[in-house]
Amino acid sequence: MNTGWTRASAPGTLQSMKHPVPTVLLLLVFVGSGAAKLASLEYELVAFARWGYPLWAMYLIGGVEVLGGLLLLWPRVTSLVATGLGCFMVGAIATHVVHAEWPMTGVATAIMALGLWRGWLGREEVRALLAARGH
Repeated sequence: MNTGWTRASAPGTLQSMKHPVPTVLLLLVFVGSGAAKLASLEYELVAFARWGYPLWAMYLIGGVEVLGGLLLLWPRVTSLVATGLGCFMVGAIATHVVHAEWPMTGVATAIMALGLWRGWLGREEVRALLAARGH
């Protein structure tokens, strides 16, 4: 069956990806961070305990991060997911501000900005997706 795609231009590859640099950066950040939480790495356990958050919250956040990161590979929803992940970072920013973790506040803010910027770059895709859904 000929789909018209070569292996290099198939959906989910860098050649077919719109705005690959911010998309891949977001994917690496969220899949990596989420995987660390799901793997119960010591530094994540210590951080969540320091913040007073329950263990289940670490796993929930980790799952959302990994799922969101992987969904960035689905071209139809990449921009919408990037925007959502950017908004998701508000919780991380608030946590770091409350605990006066200023360097990490800056990192979380930069990740939020990257997600929102990637969403902005694909705003026409989001409009088309919403229009197709009747919104």
